Amino acid sequence: MATAPKSTPAANAAPHRRPARDVVDYELLFDCVHCGLCLESCPTYVVTRAEMDSPRGRIYLMKALAEGALELDADALRHLDLCLECRGCETACPSGVRYGKLIERAREYVNRNVRRPPLERLRNRLIAGIFPYPERLKILLAPLRAIDRLGMRPLMRKLAPAGMRDWLDLIPPRAAPQPILAPTSAADESAPGAVVHHGCVARTLLDAENRNTEGALAAAGYRVVPMERTVCCGALDLHHGNFDRAREFARANVRELGRHGDAAILSAASGCSAVFAAYGDLLAGEPEYADAARAVSARVADLSTLLLGRNFRLSRRFPATVTYHDSCHLAHGLGVREAPRRLLRSIPGVELVEMNESDLCCGSAGSYNLTERAMARELVGRKADNIVATGADYVVLGNPGCELQIAAELRRRGEKIRVMHLADFLALALSGAGA
Repeated sequence: MATAPKSTPAANAAPHRRPARDVVDYELLFDCVHCGLCLESCPTYVVTRAEMDSPRGRIYLMKALAEGALELDADALRHLDLCLECRGCETACPSGVRYGKLIERAREYVNRNVRRPPLERLRNRLIAGIFPYPERLKILLAPLRAIDRLGMRPLMRKLAPAGMRDWLDLIPPRAAPQPILAPTSAADESAPGAVVHHGCVARTLLDAENRNTEGALAAAGYRVVPMERTVCCGALDLHHGNFDRAREFARANVRELGRHGDAAILSAASGCSAVFAAYGDLLAGEPEYADAARAVSARVADLSTLLLGRNFRLSRRFPATVTYHDSCHLAHGLGVREAPRRLLRSIPGVELVEMNESDLCCGSAGSYNLTERAMARELVGRKADNIVATGADYVVLGNPGCELQIAAELRRRGEKIRVMHLADFLALALSGAGA
């Protein structure tokens, strides 16, 4: 007698219910095995200790919304809104859950089905209409620059309401000029190429990071290729579920970056680099762009990895105690953790001191610190506590948003610790100006 085949969990598993609503890519929800290993990596769960403010809880919520078992009420909306999309849960997950893709699609569903209160709509339109456009942002900031020149920032801050003070604090005050790594003699055509996307906020507020990124690459022997046309990477739109404009920006960048052969692609903003790495997925359904987008994604790199690949070394001694903050999308989106630390340790005189929770989000998260002020302040306060405990002179990082967020909190506390992008720290170390 023939024996019956052995049953397997897959064979006995109940078929997935058909979703009643187009909330997310439904099948991706079932990658989550609900083990809970992601919980302590989630900044909002660490603060609130509420299950629905964890990745696992939000996945339950998305599934219930998709199946029609739950309505998108104020509570459900609040839990979705509070997610920073830092992707720390993806690093912790043993099952490879693509949480970032899930929350982005869920937010697209929210955009289609929720009408925000008038003030929220106005705020969100201002953010969406200004921040991806550097020239508009410069116009917005011009009055503040005039106030700074007159030395009236402290008075303005004192008179401003609390919400406005938090926004003002993010804008760096006038400071001493930042050392700039001037490009060395041009590399020959056989040298590996690198193209630096200058971004939006970095180009407006922290352009030294772009120039020092290019200067460090040139010093390491790379042939730095300038972009003729730079538009927003699309990060803000993608993270807020505004896929139409995110794809519009992606197409423009793919056309431009595709002109530069096999040159490595990077940005001083790790959030931008992580979005470039996602272009292949974002434009996968567009035959005209799909192959080129995948090629662009495959060329994304980060500064520290490229410099180490060319045996970049600083010979000048720079005595300093440094701690390192893992920018979310560099650590969790691109998986780059050790290379920046190796580069810092290679600088003569630098002592690298690890901080507690170095990869927990600082609360910047694109425009999160503008839309979720209370949670952002809670997280940056926690980050500042950990930085101060190291006794470091400098905190080095790889994203301008993190720099603005952490520097604002340290200034509020009266701390003298300098917050610097890795490229700017390399320029400082080479110049010896801070020694």
